[in-house]
Amino acid sequence: FGSLLGLCLAAQILTGLFLAMHYTSDIATAFSSVAHICRDVNYGWLIRNMHANGASFFFICIYLHIGRGLYYGSYLYKETWNIGVILLLLTMMTAFVGYVLP
Repeated sequence: FGSLLGLCLAAQILTGLFLAMHYTSDIATAFSSVAHICRDVNYGWLIRNMHANGASFFFICIYLHIGRGLYYGSYLYKETWNIGVILLLLTMMTAFVGYVLP
């Protein structure tokens, strides 16, 4: 699942960059910029849905990856496990920041 996580991350970065080209973070126009992306940008609705559903798929892959690590006893390698936990927390914080955007 590690390589699938890399593929999901690359897709999230690409779709996020495409969305960032048209997104306006001003408090007065943020919602209208999302509507503009969905209605006026070519395949903007598809890119937005891929980005939203890709985040969910990314977390599914993360939890499967953690489950596999627990099953095979990878938690015995403390340094590797601690880095994984730190990456999980950073990913959750990043997802929260992305979730609070309109």
